[in-house]
Amino acid sequence: MTRTILRGRVLSFHRTPQALDDAESYLYLEDGAVCIEDGLVVAVEDFAEADVAGAEIIDHRPNLILPGFIDLHLHYVQSQMMAAYAGSLLEWLNTYTFIEEQKFSRQGHAEAVASDFYDALIRHGTTSAVAYCSSHPRSVDAFFAEAQRRNMLMVGGKVMMDRNAPEALCDTAQSGYDDTKALIARWHGRGRALYAISPRFAITSTPEQMAAAQALVAEHPECYVQTHLSENDAEIAYSMELYPDSQDYTGIYEDYGLLGRKTLLGHCIHLNTRETGVLAETGAVAVFCPTSNLFLGSGLFDRERLVKQGVRIGVATDIGGGTSVSMLRTLDEGYKVLQLRGQRLNPFASFHMATCGNAEALGLAETIGSIAPGRAADLVVLDARATPTMRMRMGNVETLAEELFLLQTLGDDRAVAEVYVAGVRTKSALADL
Repeated sequence: MTRTILRGRVLSFHRTPQALDDAESYLYLEDGAVCIEDGLVVAVEDFAEADVAGAEIIDHRPNLILPGFIDLHLHYVQSQMMAAYAGSLLEWLNTYTFIEEQKFSRQGHAEAVASDFYDALIRHGTTSAVAYCSSHPRSVDAFFAEAQRRNMLMVGGKVMMDRNAPEALCDTAQSGYDDTKALIARWHGRGRALYAISPRFAITSTPEQMAAAQALVAEHPECYVQTHLSENDAEIAYSMELYPDSQDYTGIYEDYGLLGRKTLLGHCIHLNTRETGVLAETGAVAVFCPTSNLFLGSGLFDRERLVKQGVRIGVATDIGGGTSVSMLRTLDEGYKVLQLRGQRLNPFASFHMATCGNAEALGLAETIGSIAPGRAADLVVLDARATPTMRMRMGNVETLAEELFLLQTLGDDRAVAEVYVAGVRTKSALADL
């Protein structure tokens, strides 16, 4: 049995940090050893106390070793249309998104995009993500097949959409149900794959399709649910025209039994008091997508209000509405959004969100998101001196908090020195191809 020991400064979170001085919320080892066997972490301790006999030692000093980043909301089928010029959400969907997603009907297209997409995740330190595929089952097959090839824990699903989109993208209530049912049987629980039942959003699903999604959720409680909620004022107004009997936008999903602890709701910007109460009561997760919200001018996420109401929260890139695959760039823009809200987000809380916090949102905190015995050895190694500007700034950095803030503010894929998936070095392997 091969043992590998990663040496470096180790940082992993136990819970949400409440302040900069909340040292009990995380583990930090100045000279740590992460011992890995068979893809799992088996020990985390000071290097001086580690049993190094017979182990391969990989020295990452002075860099930081953290859990791999987790991205709770993205569209891998939009990878090739990031930074598409548009004024608002609905214009962006109709002008670019629906056109781009039609390409996934072509033989070989999904496989090529999936390969590039996973390469991009690894370069930026993301080891798990929750993705929307297109309405084509082959896009789901390509997504999970590539994840399986790389042994990555990924969540995803075919979008269900039977109206208000080009005919070439639309399924029907019945075909959406049948395709999803077959894909769940084919992929959920196979290797590290997990399925998400994915009605795109209320605008693109008829009541019949929402009822079909409700049936799928009842039949497959082991699966996740993902959709969009309250991203844009025009989206909200149109949704209420289509579902006039629902109390509000959240009420549409509530009426069809789609809200629960495995439900991931992208955006959640413009929620009324009743809606936040429903999310808190059902345990559904509000997913903060800062780069997308800024790029499309959708609004400013109110993290403090949702936390006070007891709503569970995650963070995500939301590519291709989002403008970067990087969780570091996402945390940077998230900080700025919250600054505009008058809500100061400390860097420990930022990195907790992108690792342990997102794992908790998925109910997978015993599997991923932290560095502890029994967890998957999905790890990222961060170099705060990766660029000349970062090296210059590091000359005045005196605390771990300052270093983390530098990483999220100035860092990008160049700050990701290495990535491990189930204990296997993956970023350096990309460079060797």
